[in-house]
Amino acid sequence: MRACFVLLLLLISQNIFAQACIIESVDQRVQVKICQQNRSIPEQLFKTGFCQPQLKGQKTTVTFVEQCPIGAFGICRSAQAAGVPYQQDIHYYGVATDAQYLKPACEQQSKGVWTAY
Repeated sequence: MRACFVLLLLLISQNIFAQACIIESVDQRVQVKICQQNRSIPEQLFKTGFCQPQLKGQKTTVTFVEQCPIGAFGICRSAQAAGVPYQQDIHYYGVATDAQYLKPACEQQSKGVWTAY
């Protein structure tokens, strides 16, 4: 009985953070699409801070979804922003050759684990 209770708590706690945002930006030359999947960030902070990019000179749209869509060429799992203990998974879409720059940034700056698809 206790095992069922623990399993139920795990399922509930995972659904608490079933939250993601798709960020798309366009400038004159480059179109970027990423999706940030919340792991441990408080919901309001995720919406108002982590999913509100400030990209000078670029038109940016943010769409909130329950989960990141399939089709990413790479994911930085358990990524951390500098100075905060919170984690998120960052899904990258678009040009797969960008992985040569994104993988080192994921592992070194964000202390994440890179997964290529």
